[in-house]
Amino acid sequence: MPLTVSNNSAVASASYYLDKNQKALQHSIKKLASGKRIISPNEDPGTLSVVMKLNASVQRLKGAKNNVQNGISFVEVQDGMLQTIGRIVTRMAELKGMATQDPMKSTQDIESYNNEFVDLQKQLRDINKSTLNGVSLFADYAGTKQALDAGNVKTKFKGSDTADNIIEIYTSSEGSSGTKISLYRSGLLSALTIAGGTSIANAQEWVQGVGTNGNSTTTFGLFAGEDGSTISLGTTGLSMGIFEQAVSNIAYLRAQAGGGMTRLNFSADALSSMETNMRAAIGRIEDVDIAEESANLAKFSILTQAAAAMVAQANTTNDVALMLLR
Repeated sequence: MPLTVSNNSAVASASYYLDKNQKALQHSIKKLASGKRIISPNEDPGTLSVVMKLNASVQRLKGAKNNVQNGISFVEVQDGMLQTIGRIVTRMAELKGMATQDPMKSTQDIESYNNEFVDLQKQLRDINKSTLNGVSLFADYAGTKQALDAGNVKTKFKGSDTADNIIEIYTSSEGSSGTKISLYRSGLLSALTIAGGTSIANAQEWVQGVGTNGNSTTTFGLFAGEDGSTISLGTTGLSMGIFEQAVSNIAYLRAQAGGGMTRLNFSADALSSMETNMRAAIGRIEDVDIAEESANLAKFSILTQAAAAMVAQANTTNDVALMLLR
């Protein structure tokens, strides 16, 4: 083989492999540092596209989980308020019993009980206006005193399908086109409106204060009117059965809220499971094999060092040529 200087093919070949091995070494370092199998789109465009779509789906699932958690918070706060309302109505019944069924109570005692009774009615009105982050916990209601048969009452005790009563919680990554759970904003004032001597079905429409329906049945609203009007412990027809029915209505509303909470909890579990499985799928697709890539790192590190040594060795050819010229 002739000794040449102007075209040292050994140096060129060694330099080529040195550059190639250095690039492979750097690429291996990037994979290990990032933990990703795919560093740039040109490596595997199809797989990268799948990973991007899966990541987008995960983010949408996180949004749906937030919706569900907010729905659970709404129902929990609403149920807490209903529990308080149940205690208030029970206390009102207790006041009724002490004021009207105990012959030892003086007029002043009865007046004291009645003052508390009135204050509790005002408290119930205030509770009905409660909100969570600006969203009403209870359904809208008619603003003026109306008879039950007037036909223009806005809420129903058992949650009619109206815009005032329904809150929709979207529970999938598809948003409004996917699955959803409808929560009822309880018709609290309707539940606290009892038609004396009638069945629960006749007491489902709200009326402020005391009025009469088409059958001249007295109807009691156990809450203060918007104008501050209230009923007293001595109101004619205000029996213990009225309070018992009100407590029963509140229990129904709590059960209704509990059903919604159960559905939301199951949805939260399902969304968490879907997110976990989807993240696992993303990991299987894009995560680097640490053991394999560590072996590649060692391999290209050795090859890079070897190629660098060969470049140095090939460059010694020029020194040999100079020795011959001396």
